Amino acid sequence: MQPPQLLALLAPGKPLPGAGLAAQAGVTRAAIWKQIEVLRARGVPIEARGAAGYRLPWPLQMLDATRIRAALPAQTLCALGTLEVHWELDSTSSELQRRGAAARDFTIVLAETQTAGRGRRGRPWLSPPGLNLYLSCLKRFEQGFAALSGLSLALGVIVLRTLDNLGIAGAGLKWPNDVLAVAADGRPAGKLGGILVELSGEYQGPCAAIIGIGLNLRLTPALRAQTGQPACDLATLAGGAPPDRNRVAAALIEALVEGLRQFERDGFVGFVDDYARHDLLRDQPLQLSGVLGAFEAIGAGVDGRGALQVRMADGSVRQIDSADVTVRRT
Repeated sequence: MQPPQLLALLAPGKPLPGAGLAAQAGVTRAAIWKQIEVLRARGVPIEARGAAGYRLPWPLQMLDATRIRAALPAQTLCALGTLEVHWELDSTSSELQRRGAAARDFTIVLAETQTAGRGRRGRPWLSPPGLNLYLSCLKRFEQGFAALSGLSLALGVIVLRTLDNLGIAGAGLKWPNDVLAVAADGRPAGKLGGILVELSGEYQGPCAAIIGIGLNLRLTPALRAQTGQPACDLATLAGGAPPDRNRVAAALIEALVEGLRQFERDGFVGFVDDYARHDLLRDQPLQLSGVLGAFEAIGAGVDGRGALQVRMADGSVRQIDSADVTVRRT
């Protein structure tokens, strides 16, 4: 019995005796224990309940392409190139990069787990199996790179539209591509998701964007400690139990198709007002550091290109275009 099959058996959250699992798989109990340890090492919180056997602390849903498709409206299904669910990939975005020109517009790749998930600046993205959502989407554009200015910010708005459609409140956006939970006092309460956009093609067009989105549905205490920064999950925002993972995947795919078509038509200008409503940096004292040195300023929103605007001590407004700048609220 391999980890995917074992996790599927444990998914309902009911205890399963090791002897029964071994008999069902035709292997020894030691072999079952070995696979349990493989899942634990990847971040799955499998509990041992003595004679009752192994169990998860709560039910989870394995990703299922058939269920995801069934939850999508007809117009979204018609737009999709391919929708794939994998057990394990190095990263969903890397998988799309390997497809190259053969990949159709709106190809969607999801994975239960990633061995080399990555975020901004090449930072690793923790990807335990069965707990969260790791999705990449290929979108082709006739325009060149310049027309895609602000795309990562528009995608943040698309993620928040997804959460709104799922009935989940309490999230906001931090420039340039972080989705954060928001505490009752309006301050950020931990990273909820991240967005990575990788462009290829011709500068004048056409070009393609591989859009990677990671969204935390369940974080254990051990995973929170590993992130090295404050983190949150949909379970917390939803009162303890996140929506079904396949439902979240379908809602995100639907929002991506609709939102990326809007971006293709209107650019970031069509998202500016929505972004402003969720901007966690606007009117806040900020510390910025990067290639231009370190300085303090007040957040002044974003412009129509997606550049961060900050108000300096002398009252002047400065645009920050580089995503290599680190921005923190003070």
